[in-house]
This record gives sequence, structure tokens and C-alpha cells, in this order.
Amino acid sequence: MKSDVKHDIYFISLGCPKNLVDSEHMLGYLNQGGYRCTDSIERASICIINTCGFIQEAVEESIDTILEAAELKSQGSLEKLVVTGCMVQRYGYKLRREIPEVDAWLGTNEFARILDIVDTDGSEDKSPFFISRPLYLADHTTPRLLSTPFYTAYIKIAEGCSHRCSFCTIPAIRGPFRSRSIESVETEAASLVEHGVREINLVAQDTAMYGRDQGFSLEDLLERLVTINGLDWIRILYCYPDGVSERLLDMMDSEEKICPYLDIPLQHINRDILVSMRRPPVSETPWELVNRIRKHRRKISLRTSLMVGFPGETKDAFNELYSFVNDARFDHLGVFVFSKEEGTAAARMKNHVNPEVAIQRKDMILSLQAKISEEINRELIGKVQPVLIEGQSEETDLLLKGRSVSMAPDVDGQVLINKGEAVYGKIMPVLIKNAYSYDLIGEIR
Repeated sequence: MKSDVKHDIYFISLGCPKNLVDSEHMLGYLNQGGYRCTDSIERASICIINTCGFIQEAVEESIDTILEAAELKSQGSLEKLVVTGCMVQRYGYKLRREIPEVDAWLGTNEFARILDIVDTDGSEDKSPFFISRPLYLADHTTPRLLSTPFYTAYIKIAEGCSHRCSFCTIPAIRGPFRSRSIESVETEAASLVEHGVREINLVAQDTAMYGRDQGFSLEDLLERLVTINGLDWIRILYCYPDGVSERLLDMMDSEEKICPYLDIPLQHINRDILVSMRRPPVSETPWELVNRIRKHRRKISLRTSLMVGFPGETKDAFNELYSFVNDARFDHLGVFVFSKEEGTAAARMKNHVNPEVAIQRKDMILSLQAKISEEINRELIGKVQPVLIEGQSEETDLLLKGRSVSMAPDVDGQVLINKGEAVYGKIMPVLIKNAYSYDLIGEIR
């Protein structure tokens, strides 16, 4: 039964940019259905939470968020609470028993049902639960309402993952790797640019694997995207190490639109640990990969993510990782402590590392990386960098903020601008005057 009155919706998107794209598709369906979004949960009659279920910490954040919204519902502030996404897909029907305050549940394969769910008056099923094998793949025809600033957007070029890393739950949650067509991605990118987007960030569980399941490649896609007029930056995120080809690096050398930036989640350097992770080097070691990338003409900014405390990580194995970070000198780096995830092979392994020791190892690497990042940033002082202007700084109205070509949205630092006039959403030359571990200070030229 359809409701005649459209309600204000408060939407919470948790987790990674890939999850954010799913949220934007659901927002697109809701927008087509006449629903409005509000920036205040107190003014909303419906709350939708798109959850993350990758690791236990993310699951706990999702549950806490749900319970906070459920408390508002119990006070009469909300009429309906809907939970979607990875946590639903991972834990299934038992969630309905554990959190009865939720009015409806959608797994990762069921996002297209969102409009039907919010339109239902609740008389047919007290708490409908839709979950199925994850094979959903949105494309350029799927409704979408951007939540990012007007000048930047993510495009999810593939869904799922066919890697079998021993610590990871993603293949079970998201299904096998499946690529969109080149034509679909190109059509979406061109449409976004027509609406003012100047930076596109390509995301997938493994962007470098794009097209291999269909007989084409990431490089084939890039050749099409660089021809789009008005598109200034194309950024490639989340490349598994074995997918960084010479053709890709050559394209980054020759095509200015392709940002000289790669996000490569290496996880570790020790071979025994990589074998246990089911991520052993195939054609080259992580060291050889880094050196090969750095032989190219353009300076490519490298981001990686590492895991400490994996079962069997001895003091020597950690010292090997620490030395690698010290010598490789990544521009950006994230560190995660191993999380014992139910259903994964790693959770059943022996020789687990003391959690306190793992946290100490994380802190050691982050402290080292802060020093390295500051040294790298200080090399930019006196140089002019292209910066995408993002608006006023949250710290003070006296500063503008932006990102250089070597900074991805949401995860890297920012450029704070204390002099000159700028246009929001435009890429402008900025003279770097000072530098810190993660942020740069500059002025418009």
C-alpha cells in the first residue's frame, strides 16, 4: 500500500566510498519517489542507515548508530528505521531478532527495493527482511543523487571481489568480482561532468582487475575517459599489487588527466605473512613494485594500507615491515590492526599476536610515517601545485581548503590557503609556503 504523504528522510552512510555510491543510488530512488532528505535526524520521520560490516570495529559502529536512531524512534521522533548494506548481508536474519526496533532490512543485493520499503505503511510485515545472493551491479541507468561536493564524485566501476584473502569477509558480503561495461562507465562519467564534476575517483574492491572478467581492461577504460571534455582529474583507487601494469604506468606518464596517484593495499612485506594472508607476490615483490613505479617520468604519489598483528607476525617479521616503511617512503599510509573475523580462515589460525602488542606496532609505524610525510611535504615548499579548491576550512573562516593532485578525498591531507582569491570547484595554482605531516599551507598564485 502506497503512502500519499512523502516524508523527510535522514540518511546515514557508513564505511568506504564504495558504500557511499550505494547510498547515493538509494538516494536517487528516493528522490525519484518524491522523498526529501534532511540534514537533521530530529526533523526526519524516516531514518535509513547503510551499514559497514567489513571488520568488527565497523560492525560495532554500525550497531551503535542503529541503537542511537532506535532510541529516537522510541521517543517518537522517528516513524520508521531502515537498515541496509554490508552488515545486514553478513549477519542475516538474526539481526531482526537482536534489534527488533528496526522496521526493515535490506542486504547488498536489494538496494533497488528501498523505495518500496519506505512506501510501505507497515501493516503487511512488521519487519520485512530482504537478503539474497549478492549479484547486484548498478550501472549508468541506476538513479543516483550525489552527496559529494558538486565538483567531485566516485564511480564504482565494478562490484564484488574474487580474491580470497584469508582475513577478509568482502567476497561473502559482496559476491564475485563483476565489471560494468566500458560504455556504462563512460556514459556515467560524461553525465557527471555535464553537471559540474571535475574530479572522478574510480573505485572497486580491486580497480586494477576491472574488465578481466569481460575481456577488456582498466587501461581500455582510461583511454575512453581521458577524451571527456571538462574532466580534469581521474584518480585510481584500490589497486591490488599484481594489477599495476606497465601500460597503466605509461598512461599515467602521458595523460595529464590521470592523477599521478596510486592506492595499493600491500598489507605486509614479509613473505611468510603474505602467504598466510593468501596474498603472496606473483611476479614481483612489494619492493620491486615500488621501485618499478618510481622509475617512471611522473612522480606518482603512493598510498598503501598495512596490517599489523596478523597471526604469526613475529618481532622479526614486524621489524622487516617497519624497515620497509622507513625505506619505501610512502606519501600516504594507513595501518590496521588484525581483526579476528568470524568465518575467515585467518580467524582459525594459531599464533595470534597479543592485541596490545599489535596496537604498539601500529603506533610505531604511524609515528614513523608522520615523520616521513612531513619530510616529503616539506620538499614542496616554494613549489606551485595544482589544487582543487573545496571551500572554507572547518577550522576557521579565514582559511580556504583544497586538495593537491596527490591527495585523494576523505583519506589524505589538505592544502590550507591563507592568501588569494579562489573559485570553489576549480583547480588553481597554489604556491606552497609551509608544510606539516599531513597538511600543506599555501597561497593562490
